[in-house]
Amino acid sequence: MVAELVKRRATRRLRQIYAGIDTPPILDMEQYFPQAEALQMLFPALQAEALALYAGQGNIPRFHEISSTQTRISASDGKSWRMYMAKSYGHLIRANAARTPALAGFLADNPQVSTAAYSFLEPGKHIPRHSGPFKGILRYHLCLYAPDAGSPEAPWLEVDGQRIPYAEGGGLLWDDTFPHEVLNPGPHPRIALLLDVKRPVEGLMQKLAYRWVMRSGRLYSRLTEGRMRAG
Repeated sequence: MVAELVKRRATRRLRQIYAGIDTPPILDMEQYFPQAEALQMLFPALQAEALALYAGQGNIPRFHEISSTQTRISASDGKSWRMYMAKSYGHLIRANAARTPALAGFLADNPQVSTAAYSFLEPGKHIPRHSGPFKGILRYHLCLYAPDAGSPEAPWLEVDGQRIPYAEGGGLLWDDTFPHEVLNPGPHPRIALLLDVKRPVEGLMQKLAYRWVMRSGRLYSRLTEGRMRAG
């Protein structure tokens, strides 16, 4: 209960610090994350890595097994949302990164990416509507596998009421502090690359807040790395 109270207060304070930022839910990649172009060029290698991991997905932890704070959105419907973490708050999960050299190479060249994971949604999985707590990062998705794309059963991401269907090779940069949800209604998995990218800011308090969040998250990630490793 004390930890939850501290978390709520910290979230409220962070929102106050970033209150002056008024960017839209969906952001321009050329302006905020031009490195996404390099990811597009890496698409075949990233897709191959993700599909190889999926073949042994029983060893990939579900998101709420990594972080209990994600239980409400990860364990809400009995369907699996598995996360293969290569990096968490700047902390490289070396055992996982070693199995994903294409992603690891990109991360080595782009330190502004604080968190990176391959995300696997089981058929029928719904991630309920929720909002992220921290405006200091921007969320990037690259859809790697979605055989049901273009059909009535296509998976989708909805951000602030705007529904975006997933399509293989499609990238999106967005602000996860806006309400969002995901559904994969079809009979096949949806696989995506998820990145957290440092938001460019000018304010000193915002820069200090980002540093504090990353240091705290990096320490927590080191302490809980065992949960993130895929056997």
